[in-house]
Order: sequence, then structure tokens, then C-alpha cells
Amino acid sequence: MVANAGESVFPRLEELLPRVRKPVQYVGGELNSVTKDWDAAEVRWALMYPDAYEVGVPNQGIQILYEILNERDGVLAERTYAVGTDLEALMREHGVPQFTVDAHRPVGGFDLLGVSFASEMGYTNLLTALDLAGIPLHAADRGEEHPVVLAGGHAAFNPEPIAGFLDAAVLGDGEEIALAVTEVVREWKREGRPGGRDGLLERLAAGGGVYVPRFYDVHYLPDGRIGGYRPNRPGVPWRVHKHTVMDLDRWPYPKQPIVPIAESVHERYSVEIFRGCTRGCRFCQAGMITRPVRERSGATVESMVEQGVRASGFQEVGLLSLSSADHSEIGSITKSLADRYEGTGTGLSLPSTRVDAFNIDLANELTRSGRRSGLTFAPEGGSERMRRVINKMVTEQDLIRTVTAAYAAGWRQVKLYFMCGLPTEEDEDVLAIADLAKEVVRTGREVTGRTDIRCTVSIGGFVPKPHTPFQWAGQAPAEVVDARLRRLRDALRSDKRFGKAIGLRYHEGAPSIIEGLLSRGDRRVGAVVERVWRDGGRFDGWSEHFDRARWDRCAAEAFAGGPVDLDWFTVRERAEDEVLPWDHLDAGLDRDWLWQDWQDAQHGEESVEVDDCRWNPCYDCGVCPSMGTEIQIGVGPQDRSKLLPLSVR
Repeated sequence: MVANAGESVFPRLEELLPRVRKPVQYVGGELNSVTKDWDAAEVRWALMYPDAYEVGVPNQGIQILYEILNERDGVLAERTYAVGTDLEALMREHGVPQFTVDAHRPVGGFDLLGVSFASEMGYTNLLTALDLAGIPLHAADRGEEHPVVLAGGHAAFNPEPIAGFLDAAVLGDGEEIALAVTEVVREWKREGRPGGRDGLLERLAAGGGVYVPRFYDVHYLPDGRIGGYRPNRPGVPWRVHKHTVMDLDRWPYPKQPIVPIAESVHERYSVEIFRGCTRGCRFCQAGMITRPVRERSGATVESMVEQGVRASGFQEVGLLSLSSADHSEIGSITKSLADRYEGTGTGLSLPSTRVDAFNIDLANELTRSGRRSGLTFAPEGGSERMRRVINKMVTEQDLIRTVTAAYAAGWRQVKLYFMCGLPTEEDEDVLAIADLAKEVVRTGREVTGRTDIRCTVSIGGFVPKPHTPFQWAGQAPAEVVDARLRRLRDALRSDKRFGKAIGLRYHEGAPSIIEGLLSRGDRRVGAVVERVWRDGGRFDGWSEHFDRARWDRCAAEAFAGGPVDLDWFTVRERAEDEVLPWDHLDAGLDRDWLWQDWQDAQHGEESVEVDDCRWNPCYDCGVCPSMGTEIQIGVGPQDRSKLLPLSVR
């Protein structure tokens, strides 16, 4: 174990802070943070969000697990984040290890290091933290004295690119499995650590709820494709299953949200009003892997808001989900909250809203506090053909009707989010975004008689994700995406009637290709990640730090002499019978259903629509019967204390 594991390193750290940018992010002491007695704890978790403090501290997953674990007797949880490159250099120079922000304890002294990956672009930051903590990079080199490195979050649904660095990974909701893992570790320690590190990992893997990569062998075919995965020891299941928490009313977290003392990306109290989405957008990994829909009752949402605002002092409340306006009680929830907080300066907000779920009454309730910012809608595809391909069944008339109502009701700014590089996309589909944006502004001017109407077009590069119908798709090359975006920019700038009224924000194609490599890669990609990290790669999700040339060079070196390369992992389309790196990891989705949906998507104008199964017959995606779950939605405003399970079997 780490010498003096429970002692604070802050005396050594404090001397370095005047020499770094934003030193306040490392000092801790936030409202509602917790520091427990190290010696009284039987199981100790370090929870990491592998990005800067300002990005990681609002993360809901970390905050929920932090609170749940610290509520348990004999369990201690603290938080750690990626340190800036300036502090990293000083820590190496002065021998200061990776530390937690709560009590500044060395991360290497904890029992478990739980890492939540919302994005694959944080992989190099994990390696920095491991190295600074004195934890061997490769799981095979770790001993009983090192923490179990456990990954979760959406990216953990394909952890293969970093399998060599992980001891374990969990899929799905974390509340119940985090407690279950805690009890396994507690029992193993009480029994005298039988079997050492492998003994603990075998216990974690045995039930099929924790994936231990080194307990599975993978073999490759001569052409580079995967031949298959096979457990390499008795008692290890062939497939690992995701975890789904039912009845979210039983898990009303966070109750005591952490209030950062440094600036963060979201200054608000966030309530997750439901999990899952059954809209069926083919590009959306989150919507696929979080099924089924499970709503929190209106009564619980209102209670959480009341307690969370009181405990934090935040003046904004975010009602979060993948499609918050789809909550069956959203109207009564927003009205009740607006009534409660009217005149207090506390505002309500929803994330980006589906065009077909928006209504002015809802928007007016959200802005009753007097705050009226821009509205964000996400058509995703520029042309109607493209929206049929991705199953985003919104017509141009739907969008124009919605934004017309918004402008007429007093809004002056609308933001539209699209993707570039979608399967079957042509130049005309992207140029249609310009026509749509111009029509939005023209209509806004017409209905208001004003000239200060604004529309911002924001575009991200499409990345095919595991466990979606597009998991077999070839990714558009970066140069193709960049060329289309340049044509779109020119089309917007060339029309002087709209030039200043329409803003364009976009991400170039290069980072998307690397995200694609990390998203759909297999274990061979781990060598690329390590080379990039050793070459100085840090914070690859930040445009100012991302270096495409470094990734290209390291990929070429890592794959030299083999049958695969960067393009093989990204722009290549997969066949139906190809073994995918995540096929042994079960998100509950039927593979044949995903494949058929992929075939349907390629029919363009004739693409088959997949309806929302909350209100329409089951379309056999497989989640509910395979996971033993069911849709849970509210029964309506007349009785908000109950949830109605809808059987789809």
C-alpha cells in the first residue's frame, strides 16, 4: 500500500499552486463536499472524471455515486480530476502524487479508482492520473497494493481500446452496482484478501455484472477482423450485462449537490427527470444504451428541486434527460416549479428540445422568472431525406411552425444543432442547412416585424457509436466533412440578406475521426493511446490541445506491419457477420434488430420509421425482455406519486 495513504499532500501541493493557472480548482472545501475518517473506512473509493475540474465537478454520475457511497457506514468516497499540464509538470518535479480534492489524499492509496467516461477523448488523461498516482499503467503489472481501476459511463460500453489499462468495467446505471462492488471488496478484505488481486477480480466477474478484460482472450483473423472472445478461466461468464435501475424515485440523488468554489461549465442544480429514450434516433448511443424509459414522478422531481436548491443556493435548476419535454408530466412539473419560485430569482431550464415536443406554454413557464435566453432545437439532419435516414422524423414545416411560435412569443434567438458526415449524406443534405436557417430567420422577421432575429447553426461531426444501428457504418473521412462545412459556410456568407443574422459554429472533421477510432476500436488501439500519451497527448477533447498529426503518427507506428490502420477502424463499413469488439458486452439490444434498422436507414426517402414505443406497439429492440425491465411513465397530474409500468413483452 501507499505509505501514509490517508495523509493529506496539501502542504506540498500548496507551495506549487501560485505557479499554475486556476489554482482554486485544486483546493477543495466546496459546500456539501465530504471528508470522512480514513481509518474508520473499510472500503475507500476515489471517483474520477477524467477532465478538468471545471468540466468534471458538475457531472451527475460522479455526484450521485459520491453521495450514495458516503452515506454508507464504513465507506469513504472522494473525487479527483485531471490536473492541468502546468501542475502536472510541477507535481512530477516535486514528487506530488495524483490527489483527491476533498482531503488531498494520494489516489494510489484507495481500494478502488472509479473512472466515469462520458467521452472517449479522456483516455489519455486516465493514463496521466495513473502515472502520477504511482499505479502501473497496465493492469497486468498491478499488485494487491494497487487500487482496482474500474471504468463506467457511456464509453464503457466498449472499453476495449483501454482494456489493457483497466482492471474492470461496468455497463449502465451505477447506483446499485457501485454498492454491490463495495460489498464484494469489503467481504474480500474481511476474509483476509483470499486469492490476492485475482481473487477479488474473480469475485467481481463471477456474476456477469462486472467486466474484467484480462479474463477474456481475443483472437484475430488474418485480415485483421476479430475471430472471437472467450473467457480464459472457469466461472467467468461469456457475456457481461448492463445494469438498469428501476424506480428512480427510490434514488433521489444528488440531495446535497456540490457547489464548486471555482467556475464550472454548469452553475446549476440538475435533476434527472427520467432516464432512457425510445424515440429511436439511429445515431444516438445514449438513447439506445439507456433504455427503457424510466420517469421520476412529478412529486419526486419537485421534492428534489426544493431540497437541492435549499442545500446549494443555486439560482438555476436544470430538468435533465435525453428529451426532457417528453416527460409525461412535464407541463404540471414546470408549472408547479414556476409557481413555487416565481419572484425568487431562481430560473428553470431544459436541455436542447425536440422540435415536436416544444410548446409555447411550456416555454413560458420556464421563463416566468424573467430569464429568457435563446432556444435550442436539434433537427440533426439538414434535409428531410437525411432526417428519415437517422429516424429524426421532423419536417421542415414542423421546424418553421415551432420557431415561428417562439419568435411570435418574444424570443429573438434560436440555435439549431446538426451533424455532418451522417451515413448516405451528400453535399446537398448539408447545404440544405443553409436554406433552413435562412427560412427560420426570414419567418422570424415576418412574424415579428423586427430585424434583430438571430439563428445560430451549430454542427458536430458524426461519429458511429457501438450498440446503435450505425455501428456498422463507415465514417465520413475528415476531408469530406471539412469540404462540406466550407461549402455550407460559403452558402451562408454569400447571401447578404442573412449574413449577420446567422452564426455558424462547427467542429472540424479531424477530432471526430480520432473519436471514431477510440469509439469502435479494439484492444490493438490501446497501443495508440499509450504512444499518444507518451508523446505528450493530454486533454484531447479540447481543441487547443488536440493534435491530429500526433494521433496519425502514433497510429501508423502502432499498426505498422499489421493488417489494420486508422482508416480500417474508422471509414471502413462493417459486414453483418463481423464480430464487433463489444459483441460480448450486452446492452440488451437485439443485434438482428439493430442490423435491420441499419438496412432500413439506407433506404433514404423510403426509410422505415421507428415509432416511440412508449405510445406505440413494441418494435422488438430486445431490451425489456432480455434485461427483465419495463417502461415506467407517470400516470398523469391527477396522481403524481405513482408510476405506471408498461409491459412490452
